Amino acid sequence: MSDRLRGKIAIVVGAGQTPGETIGNGRASAILYAREGAKVMVVDRRLESAEDTCQMIAKEGGGDAFAFQADATNSDDCKKMAESCVQRFGRIDILHNNVGIGDNDGGLNQVTEEAWDRILGVNMKSVIMPCKHVIPIMRGQRSGAIVNISSIAAVCNVGILAYKTSKAGVNAITNQLALSNAKYGVRVNCIMPGLMDTPMAIEGISKARGVSREQLRKERDGIVPLGAKMGTGWDIAHAALFLVSDEAKFVTGVILPVDGGQSARIG
Repeated sequence: MSDRLRGKIAIVVGAGQTPGETIGNGRASAILYAREGAKVMVVDRRLESAEDTCQMIAKEGGGDAFAFQADATNSDDCKKMAESCVQRFGRIDILHNNVGIGDNDGGLNQVTEEAWDRILGVNMKSVIMPCKHVIPIMRGQRSGAIVNISSIAAVCNVGILAYKTSKAGVNAITNQLALSNAKYGVRVNCIMPGLMDTPMAIEGISKARGVSREQLRKERDGIVPLGAKMGTGWDIAHAALFLVSDEAKFVTGVILPVDGGQSARIG
């Protein structure tokens, strides 16, 4: 631990995860923030999963973390989340928005109206609602750093129309919030993960396609230019750590691919 976040207060929204063999992006980020000295509010719709993340932080022997149950698409929940963090820690320095879904998606002829509404609603509201209630606090402090988790699906050719559109929306939200809050000292950046070996991806897709996890990993690894190997939740966590740290104090409005070079094919 190098204490890059010593004295910082962080909220990680979506810091639980789907059960699986590997670690998810949100859980990895919460653990890494704690390792680097932050006090962490671990938020998830499933309280028991948030509590699991807190237990993992506690087992490492350091970090002040507590679990909080909230639906990131619900304004009242997000208001209570922000208020509870300030009540406990006095301020909010970091907001990490990690919630996202993509189930029952497809191309134009496959996606249903219900799936379209649900995917766009969850993936964009889960960024907007936490920001709506945390940014006024950060503005009052004249400081703060926000990281939104998007996807390279926003800019790459994929067969999942609703998910792609929602993540392009997250990129646009990031850009707008970065520009409208820069004068208050609040930075807003975004990470676009590529193909990741996380439980949400591997467990969900293997089940939906009826293929083994091993076969799916082999297929996905083969698509990645850098070393023919997917990334992990830790790759996203380390990129996020830089963006929320003081090392990135002059960085805002950035949409950062963390994808082993996959989106470089666009050029």
